[in-house]
Amino acid sequence: MDEITRLYPLPVHQRLLVGTYLDHNLREINLADRKASVIANFVSSIDGRIAIRDPQTSNMVVPNNIANPRDWRLFQELAAQADLIISSGRYLRDWANNRAQEILRVDDPEFTDLKEWRLAQNLSPQPDLAIVSGSLNFPMPEVLTAGGRKVIIFTTANPDMRRVREIESKAAQVFVAGEESVSGRLMVEQLTELGYRTIYSAAGPKILHLLLKDDVLDRLYLTYANRLLGGQSYSTILEGGLLSPALGMTINSVYLDSQGLDGLGQLFVSYNRASRTN
Repeated sequence: MDEITRLYPLPVHQRLLVGTYLDHNLREINLADRKASVIANFVSSIDGRIAIRDPQTSNMVVPNNIANPRDWRLFQELAAQADLIISSGRYLRDWANNRAQEILRVDDPEFTDLKEWRLAQNLSPQPDLAIVSGSLNFPMPEVLTAGGRKVIIFTTANPDMRRVREIESKAAQVFVAGEESVSGRLMVEQLTELGYRTIYSAAGPKILHLLLKDDVLDRLYLTYANRLLGGQSYSTILEGGLLSPALGMTINSVYLDSQGLDGLGQLFVSYNRASRTN
């Protein structure tokens, strides 16, 4: 996968793509204050598209024009550092319909080094899963709870208790974390209490909104793929009500990948949470 150029922090220098995000040491974020760290990641076109509508399924999917193996490698390096990955009920529905796969691909020979890294850190082969769902309308694939892996469901007040019992009978836990919508703050507090240290959101723009709304996101990773897509039906990184006051972010790192996208290039950027301003 060769080299990329670190543009920030200075000084500018070349480094190998492989290992770039492992070197960010996500597991040390918030170590002093004993709060679980929360990380999110997206790949976006220049015009802000992270997903477009699949004409066959009507689902929103990552565009093939911006998905690429170099970004995917760094996605895996972030996921490899997590104790727990946040996803949604749609992920479980897609899994049941053979349209989804493990988020962290430790059994893929291409990522053998990440499996070895987790074992060296005394981490389980796969992170646990947290599913955010107001409806609880999803199946529970047995493979996701195999080998003692935990699945934790966060839902809203007054859930269907019959459905809760069905889910919990399949080795999952269900927590109420909000009234009309799941609270990012309550969810992260519960996960911290359960002992999780590094949380990786692999979910979409609505879940990013609930994390930002409650100011619990610690770091945001964005890949800016050098293509323009256009179109009328698309998703951006953030969907939901206006954040008021606005949430400031400071740049943590910037890398130029001049070899990505068949030579078009892309930027790998990460931001740290700052402070809210009007």
